[in-house]
Order: sequence, then C-alpha cells, then structure tokens
Amino acid sequence: MIAPSMLSADFARLADEAAAVAGSAGVGADWLHIDVMDAHFVPNLTLGLPVVESLLRATGIPLDCHLMIEDPDRWAPGYAEAGAHNVTVHAEAAADPVMLAKNLRAAGARAGLSIKPDTPLEPWVEVLRHYDTLLVMSVEPGFGGQSFLPQVLDKVRTARRLVDTGHLTLIVEIDGGINTDTVEAAAEAGVDCFVAGSAIYGADDPARAVAALRDQVRSASPHRTWTA
Repeated sequence: MIAPSMLSADFARLADEAAAVAGSAGVGADWLHIDVMDAHFVPNLTLGLPVVESLLRATGIPLDCHLMIEDPDRWAPGYAEAGAHNVTVHAEAAADPVMLAKNLRAAGARAGLSIKPDTPLEPWVEVLRHYDTLLVMSVEPGFGGQSFLPQVLDKVRTARRLVDTGHLTLIVEIDGGINTDTVEAAAEAGVDCFVAGSAIYGADDPARAVAALRDQVRSASPHRTWTA
C-alpha cells in the first residue's frame, strides 16, 4: 500500500494534487496521508478538520489522517465522524489510548497508533491489540523532507513478528524519508503501508512515482498484501 503525503503537495491545489496520484484502478494511491499538526505537540502548523472535510468531498481515495496534536482524545473522533478512513494518534499524546481507539472505531474509522523514533514498541503492544494500524515514524514528526532513520526498522521487524504470529492484527505503516533508496529496506523489514511525500510529489508524474514505489515494494517484500 502506498500513501502519498499531502504535506509535500501544493496546499493551494489540494484537490488537483489528490487527483494527480489517483491513477487508474489498482495503480494509483491506496490512501492519502494527511498530516495534521497543531504547533504544540510538534512545532509546525498545517491543516485541520475543515480542510479534511473539503478533501473528502474532492477525492474518493481513502484519507489516512495522522494527528500530531495534543489532546487527541478530544479532537480525533471528529476526523472519524467526518469520514476519514484511518485516524492515527500518537501514543505519546493520548491520555486513554484504548478508549480512544474504541471511540474512533465507533465513529466509523480505523484506529491507528503512532510512535516516535525514540519511543519503544514493547510498552504499547497490549494497547495495540485495540488498534488497526501501527504507524512507525522513521523521522521526528513535525516536518517533511527529513532523512530516513534506519534504526526504527528493528521496531518494524518486532511488529511484523507479532502480526505474523497472531499476537496483533494490524497494518504496519511507516512514515518519514521513504523514497526509492529506502523503500525496499522498509519492505524487507515488514512494512505494509508506505507514506511518501517528496518522493511522489517532487516527481514529474506523481502517479507514475506511486506505481514505481509499489513495484519496488512488491519485488522486495516477503510479506502478504493487506487490503486497503
């Protein structure tokens, strides 16, 4: 699964940028990754719920909303209620992550939990039983265009083993520095869904860039394909 990050798109043309990665059936983006930042949990400020609602009217691609915000227990369910396909919150910010996952699912979305590069996976394994997606950050959250941190792949491998042995049932997603040079290592480690920003929106043909990344993943990944 390939999820182009709208953080690298032209914010003045978001509907057009979504269309640019749609492609034909089975070829274009699986999800659109929307980075919501509040200038508190992370230092940057991006877009919020009104823009997400507008995008939902402009595209049929499922929206993958990554909330880098304080108090997600309060704000995250609104994104699910609006129609986001997957809503991811940070483990470091959630007050009651189990209840939050239940609320997101009750509102109609998949529930995702993200961990920063320095956050260990092990303390969150039991919590992740309530989630549908694990988003492993391979850069520090808050800004696009950062370099990939390969050390996070150990967490991906651990998560992959937990999924493959039946201890968890979720999609393993990665976000940060994913491009043609790093995507195969992430695929080999066990990632299911790849968020890529500048590697896609910096290309002359974003839809072709999506297809090229997917081809690399298919050739490198020994793991089964999830349904989006």
